Amino acid sequence: MARYSIGGIASAAATATLPAFTLAAAAAVGGKIREIGIFNTTSTAFYASVRRFTTAGTRGAGVTAIPYDPASAAASCTGADANTSTAPTLTGGTIRIAELPAAVGGGVIWTFGETGLVLPVGTGQMIGILCPSGTGQVFTYYFDWDE
Repeated sequence: MARYSIGGIASAAATATLPAFTLAAAAAVGGKIREIGIFNTTSTAFYASVRRFTTAGTRGAGVTAIPYDPASAAASCTGADANTSTAPTLTGGTIRIAELPAAVGGGVIWTFGETGLVLPVGTGQMIGILCPSGTGQVFTYYFDWDE
């Protein structure tokens, strides 16, 4: 099993329905998310949550994943910057939630233990970051996962 990382600066703030970043499974490959980190780029506090989605909606620009081991095959799961116009379909409840402090660089790192946070196989299966309440802000992020 190979480990991958993806990171960047969200091009738009998350809302309650449009995620600022999503990681999507492939038709035949899912993943196990090991860690997610997000960090505020503004001096305004905001809420961020990790959620599951079952349809892709209109995903933003692709973000390149990097394997931990350069000899590994390219990642099958794909990252995309802020969803636009059509929201993906939310499922289940909130996996994690945090209030990021009103300070540039303030953030949170969520870890998912030995079993990882499973990203099921199938197109439309995604895990992403939403702002469940209030006004979202732009943030930097990274996702580490195995597939």
